[in-house]
Formats: sequence, structure tokens, C-alpha cells
Amino acid sequence: VAVLGPSGSGKSTLMNIIGCLDKPTKGTFLLNGEDIAKCTENEMSDIRLNKIGFVFQSFHLLPRQSAISNVEMPLNYARKALERVGLADRVDFKPNQLSGGQMQRVAIARAIVNNPKLLLADEPTGALDTKSGAQVMELFQSLNDEGVSVLMITHDSEIAAKAQRKVIIRDGIMKKEEQP
Repeated sequence: VAVLGPSGSGKSTLMNIIGCLDKPTKGTFLLNGEDIAKCTENEMSDIRLNKIGFVFQSFHLLPRQSAISNVEMPLNYARKALERVGLADRVDFKPNQLSGGQMQRVAIARAIVNNPKLLLADEPTGALDTKSGAQVMELFQSLNDEGVSVLMITHDSEIAAKAQRKVIIRDGIMKKEEQP
């Protein structure tokens, strides 16, 4: 699912609620039938660890750590996750030794290392060139084909067109859904 909307429309807030980083101020958000507003911080943390992967536009990699160490943060399945994203030959590289596309793939490997059922991506191709963006989208499609739900926030209509479904948000309200 691609979520589109202008700056300030509520896209990131929606992602933070779906990602169990924030609780809704009104309404109900059910994740697997569980009302997230009733969860404790520890329960929300467990949900994030076990069910949700996060990919951010700015990568959020630890600069002094190698690619393998950045992916190992959640679990010890890191080497296999790096192989999955095509970076087996870069396991010991630091972020400053990687291209933008490679850094984003390390961030994706970190997000999928715990085999989440939901992958949340905030502008995952926004800082990438066209080729790297296409590689990220191919990876997301592959994950989706394997049963991982992928929700991405994007301003790029070409990237959004690759999603099976588009949701438009304006002023905090879902205005329209589109099927490509």
C-alpha cells in the first residue's frame, strides 16, 4: 500500500500509529484484533520487535558500526538478511563506505531480520537515484509476494504506482483510495 499526501497531511502520524510508536488520540486501531490503545509500552515494544519492520528515508544506521553490526541490532539473523538484499560482500563496510542505495538495503535488511509480517517504509526511495529506487521496489515486491504487508509513505507518484493500492491523505483524513 502506498500512502500519498502533502507535507503535514498526517502520513507520518498514521505510520507511527500503525507501527505502534504512538497511540491514536481518538478512534480505534486494531492490530491482529488487538486494540493498541490498551497496550502498555512494553507490549507495544514487543509488537514492534516481533511483527513490524521499519525502513526510514534517512536510513538511521550507526555510523561507526559495520553493515553486519547495524543489522544485528534486532537479532543474529543478520548475515542472511544482508545476503537477501544483495550485500553479502559488504558485511564489514561502514555506512560511509556504502552508496545511498546500499545503505537503504542495509536498513531494509535490519527491518526484515526478525521476519516481520508488516514492513513500514517512510519515503524509502526519496534519497535514492532511479536505479537504487527500482532495486528497493523490487525487494519490496519480493517481500510482499512472500506474504509481508508493505506500507510505504511516498511523495513519488511513480513509486506509488507500483503498489497494489494507493491511499491519499489530506488534513489527517483518508480522502480516496485508488486501485492501479
